Amino acid sequence: MREWSRRIGYPDVTVFNRLNVIHITGTKGKGSTCAFTQSILKQYQPQINKIGLYTSPHLKSVRERIRIDGEPIAEEKFTKYFFEVWDMLNSTKSDVQTFPHMDEGMKPMYFKYLTLLSFHVFMNEGVDTAIYEVGVGGEYDSTNIFEAPTACGVTVLGIDHTFMLGDTIEEIAWNKGGIYKPGSAAFTVPQVPAALAVLEKRASEKGDQLQVIDESLAESYELGIPGDFQRGNAALAVALTGEHLKKLNISVDEDKTRKGLKEAFWPGRCQTIKDGKITWFIDGAHTKESIEASTKWFNTVASPNKKRVLLFNQQTRDAAHLVEVLFNSCKLPFDEVIFTTNVTWSSGSYSADLVSMNTSKEAVDKLEVQRLLADKWSSLDASSKRHVVADIESSVGIVRDLGVDVEVFVCGSLHLVGGFLVVLDGKESQ
Repeated sequence: MREWSRRIGYPDVTVFNRLNVIHITGTKGKGSTCAFTQSILKQYQPQINKIGLYTSPHLKSVRERIRIDGEPIAEEKFTKYFFEVWDMLNSTKSDVQTFPHMDEGMKPMYFKYLTLLSFHVFMNEGVDTAIYEVGVGGEYDSTNIFEAPTACGVTVLGIDHTFMLGDTIEEIAWNKGGIYKPGSAAFTVPQVPAALAVLEKRASEKGDQLQVIDESLAESYELGIPGDFQRGNAALAVALTGEHLKKLNISVDEDKTRKGLKEAFWPGRCQTIKDGKITWFIDGAHTKESIEASTKWFNTVASPNKKRVLLFNQQTRDAAHLVEVLFNSCKLPFDEVIFTTNVTWSSGSYSADLVSMNTSKEAVDKLEVQRLLADKWSSLDASSKRHVVADIESSVGIVRDLGVDVEVFVCGSLHLVGGFLVVLDGKESQ
């Protein structure tokens, strides 16, 4: 990433210190922690000029990944800066002996390119506080280029992305702990002992003392993002923003913290949408731990007196296991369950920003995973009516055709949630 940065006009990455970066990683709750952090810091404007936020994945539009003051970058600016980066990469070269993967004409992969783009956008737009969510892991992530972040935080750890991060919680913690930097406050939340021991060692290697933030730090605050499990994310955000403000010589104001936490919003995470007779409860949970947490939230908001439907998609992980986790965590039975692909429209097309290149087209076309999930659910609860559906639009249509008061739990993947929200908008791009 340092070489790519040089190629787009930033030969000395210490220039990124001007962004005053808060760096956040973890397995569960990264996005929500970023949202809480952003919302708190917005209360300090104009003492803080502009706040940049870089997250992934996006739900409806790729521009959501690069936000300034809470809003996705405008389409015109996205296009302008995208091609500035593209043209600078085309007009520069790397030493292929040192960087053999950077032969002439080569470009960084999707996530790396967007990370480079975020650097360029924030530097040119006068951002003086930037919140960066790690893509995968930490140590080797594209975002891990900052030498002097104001604060670094690790949310709850679990087993995920094992093909990249390792099969054990210790290996995953080692990788996540790679974002800690000398002189930057190192935070985390309570972890299992094995993970905590590794994080403590990683922080110590950088000369930092790991600070474990208990959720009690946020227990007196009302949270804008629902779910009891969000209190730990909010507490971490309080710690991160407190350290960040101290580095900027800005006094912490508890009233601003309170207002920021209350106003925080993160689409697709414990989100409720009223739609006539339908109430959609939406969460992009896609790991064992996050599905347990989101199902616990659903238990608290669902009515025992209404018809309940599950709308689920997970195409690449151990989907059958995740469905079993959801079933065992849910206190209320589902009258109907819908297993869909992540194809957006009944025409068979994806929304332009949601094309998935990480799934087998053949498996999607044959509904292989969806049929497997329907069989799995039958073994768990044969009384539920089961649907295997080829696309999200048709799945929404099944629910709307019920014509009764119904509560729908939408979860299993952020790809599903993003496509679902696009369908609710009702505009298929031509």
